[in-house]
Amino acid sequence: MHLSMHNWMRAEPIDVTIRRLAKYGYKSIEISGEPEVFNSKDVLRLLKENGLRCWGSVTLMLGDRGLPQKDEGKRASSVQYVKDVVTMVKEMEGYEVTIVPGTVGKIVADATPEEEWKWAVEGMKEIYEHSEREGVVLAVEPINRFETYFVSRGAQAYALAEATGPNCGVCLDSFHLNIEEEDPYQTIIDCADRLVDFHIADTNRMPAGYGHWDWAKLIGVLRQVGYDGALTAEFVAPVDRTPANKYPDAIETEPVDISPEQKKFIEEHGSSLLSQRFYDWLVEENAKTILPLIQEPKRVVKERPVW
Repeated sequence: MHLSMHNWMRAEPIDVTIRRLAKYGYKSIEISGEPEVFNSKDVLRLLKENGLRCWGSVTLMLGDRGLPQKDEGKRASSVQYVKDVVTMVKEMEGYEVTIVPGTVGKIVADATPEEEWKWAVEGMKEIYEHSEREGVVLAVEPINRFETYFVSRGAQAYALAEATGPNCGVCLDSFHLNIEEEDPYQTIIDCADRLVDFHIADTNRMPAGYGHWDWAKLIGVLRQVGYDGALTAEFVAPVDRTPANKYPDAIETEPVDISPEQKKFIEEHGSSLLSQRFYDWLVEENAKTILPLIQEPKRVVKERPVW
């Protein structure tokens, strides 16, 4: 296993993100699903210059994006969007694309379960054909019921992956597991043969070590099932606007170049625009918790006695 991280949680130039990750011992990035924003050649060059790789990407299912959308045109544009993300990952020499199938923030359905499942499977199969040609693995990610009504548990993600194709995988996220699963560890075991990506945030969505996950046990279970991929940080720090605030430097006070849609996406995840100083600290603290648990112990070689 190795330590990785998303970059959608803070709007900043990608070179700033990459240098920070290299500084704190991260080995890869799971880049925001924004093919229109990133120049694949430039990002790949920056990654190689800093000793990192692109692990993959995550779809940003904002606005009208969503595979079970009732409107046929919206479904078609959503499929094309995910295919474009797959192509971006291939160009960055990445491994996988994590797909959140439903629209993030949409918690009320507008069609029957049978119709939505049919549309989601059809969309996934079309994306799968493209990903197989491009040599990129897909991973269906369940997210909690307060962010989507469609696919919130590991068993649901597994069923969609199984309906998609033999090489379609599952991505699990420790934050969502903590909310939705009766036994998070058993869910990891049940999804083991399709587990291709794993996102990490603590139970309060802070960096690892700032909630009540038993990280040694969690990583031990991942080892037990043979998972050897990325542990991709996806913490979303809450912002405290009361006198009880422990982090007074958390909120960004300088102008930030960010689209209204992405700003809304971050705010709907219970966060805000964060300062660089605070964000640096979050990234470092996450690494301090995880790296000692995944680094291979050094072998002690005893010297032969001299007689």
